[in-house]
Amino acid sequence: EVQLQASGGGLVQAGGSLRLSCAASGFTFHDLGIGWFRQAPGKERSRVSCFSSSTSRDGTIWYEDSVKGRFTISSDEDKNTVYLQMNRLQPEDTAVYYCAADAGWPCGGFPDHWGQGTQVTVSS
Repeated sequence: EVQLQASGGGLVQAGGSLRLSCAASGFTFHDLGIGWFRQAPGKERSRVSCFSSSTSRDGTIWYEDSVKGRFTISSDEDKNTVYLQMNRLQPEDTAVYYCAADAGWPCGGFPDHWGQGTQVTVSS
């Protein structure tokens, strides 16, 4: 069974940093691509960053324009964990953040597998 456990959210001042973690079980990054998504109050869930699975990996990593240069997605395959390092956080980054996995390109649609969200709140 594919399971994803997101953690690392919290309250931070504008300009600060947080690192989100997504612990995965039931699969490896060879099989499924991973993405981070977020949903702000009153808004639809949107893509933040994704990378493709190892089996289909062509080195694809994608970032939403507003986070380019500030957020970095990475993985530790030994720990089967994906991270989202978020620097220079801004109030507009406030949202519930979700990690998700899919056999295809996770940012291409609605991934098959989702973890619970972790709240990120950035104060001005």
